[in-house]
Amino acid sequence: MKKLLLSALTIVLVAAGAGEVFAFAKGEQDCSKCHTLNAEQARDVLKEVIPDAKILNVQDGPVRGLWEISIEAGPKKGVVYIDYSKKNLIAGNIIGIEAKLNYTQLTYDKLNKVDFSALPLENALVMGDKNAKHKVVVFDDPD
Repeated sequence: MKKLLLSALTIVLVAAGAGEVFAFAKGEQDCSKCHTLNAEQARDVLKEVIPDAKILNVQDGPVRGLWEISIEAGPKKGVVYIDYSKKNLIAGNIIGIEAKLNYTQLTYDKLNKVDFSALPLENALVMGDKNAKHKVVVFDDPD
């Protein structure tokens, strides 16, 4: 009877864990060592969904198992994510709950930062001190 119970328990435990098989202890392997993605591969993955996307940067994403892809499509720059299987595209915000950070927005802000020194200000109207530490630039379309 004891052997029967032990055998039944073993079968139940094996069947319960049959859905997950890991070559390494769960969470102990750095998957980015085996899984790679370069700009050309990212372009190939994205070509069906965003055909005119120019790949600006590929890096590890803020979540394990994702790459963060900085793209430019037309005049706009943005951020998307591709999973390590290269079968899923995530276009949306990734927000760290504990850190209270929007990781997608941080990358988006870096991509779209305006270089103040590159603005053509030779015909600008200056109000206040032109050498002020902080400056505000207002654009207007007279038409």
